[in-house]
Amino acid sequence: MLLVQSFVNTLDSDNGTDELASSGTAAAWLALAGLIPDGAAVSPGDLEVAREARESIRALIGGEPLTPAQRRPLDTVLMQAPPLLEITPDGQVRLGADPAGTLADGLVRLLLIIRDAQADGTWDRLKLCANPDCRWAFYDRSHSRRGQWCDMTTCGNRIKNRNLRARQRTPA
Repeated sequence: MLLVQSFVNTLDSDNGTDELASSGTAAAWLALAGLIPDGAAVSPGDLEVAREARESIRALIGGEPLTPAQRRPLDTVLMQAPPLLEITPDGQVRLGADPAGTLADGLVRLLLIIRDAQADGTWDRLKLCANPDCRWAFYDRSHSRRGQWCDMTTCGNRIKNRNLRARQRTPA
């Protein structure tokens, strides 16, 4: 699930950076993440699909039902690279060998990771920071599963201080 978290965090709103902003930086990041083969080119259309899929996955993390507009990029990915199934000689149905290596294939891999995490109950631990300026994806390791911020010393304190100042400004 770390790969899904890292993919969503390719957009850092707090610092104003986006690893998927240009073909060069995107190809380097995607290859390092194993989502495309080394040296593979990433077209502007591929980048658009990747950025839209990233925001759809961010919406999935939020836990609310997806709108048709949020689902569309993920449906596009599945149309471009449907997961391959194979049947073993002993009758087991499983995912086929790794796909050819397009960006859509890599994005399908992310969707399969999400499916597995939903099935094993760890998906609800992947959360978005409650700081609206941040929205960083983080894995909630707390026992209660009630973590709200990616980092208490930055985002948590910012929000708590904002709330305190707002309460102090409000006349009693």
